[in-house]
Amino acid sequence: MTKRVLLGMLTPSSNTVLEPVTAAMLSGLPEVSAHFGRFTVKEISLRAAALDQFTDAPFLDAARLLADAQLNVIGWNGTSAGWLGFDADVRLCKAIEDETGIPACTSMLALNEILEATGRKRFAIVSPYLDEIQDKMVANYNAAGFEVVAERHLNDRGNFSFSEITEERIERMCLEVAEAKPEAIAIICTNMRGAPVAERMEKALGIPVYDTVSTVVWKALRMTGVDTRRVQGWGSLFRELHG
Repeated sequence: MTKRVLLGMLTPSSNTVLEPVTAAMLSGLPEVSAHFGRFTVKEISLRAAALDQFTDAPFLDAARLLADAQLNVIGWNGTSAGWLGFDADVRLCKAIEDETGIPACTSMLALNEILEATGRKRFAIVSPYLDEIQDKMVANYNAAGFEVVAERHLNDRGNFSFSEITEERIERMCLEVAEAKPEAIAIICTNMRGAPVAERMEKALGIPVYDTVSTVVWKALRMTGVDTRRVQGWGSLFRELHG
């Protein structure tokens, strides 16, 4: 039997997109499987109750259960560091590793790594989030040395409702931000159907499109030594940055 590669994904409870999309991405890699641990996330806003969803305790409770499956890596398949600050994900990865002994990664840290590695620091953001969340994300990126040249968002507090945004709506948002001539487009939300549109939008626009479900899968595969070029049809990310 080929040695299995087991990827754990910490998953917002109201998310219905990242699991089927992740499974579809990995369908051509028979030795790789993804396993999901949920914790409560019902609203994305700056209200205290919404921010409290992202304290360490629920992450670590879910991570401990995932660790029972002897996983190779645990990923936070979510984007909360976009508005909480990127250091939140750095601390979270360390806490998961300290608690479980399993290496950890996140969607947002992977996205930032990709933008840095490719030199595409002048980029655009597409998301479904509220004004206040989008403003925080743009400010955090600009403060970190990136330049957000355009953005579109839907002013929705979600989280379940994000999954009902159509691919056509996401494509229109990408077309709109592309007018600013960004070096890349980041689709930031793991409960929005950005990953399935990435490949065709790249062909239409001639620039990379990085979705945050794709970024954490890419990083998890790299951490486990799987050649990401084997993931086909999900955007240039998997072909351009591999090894």
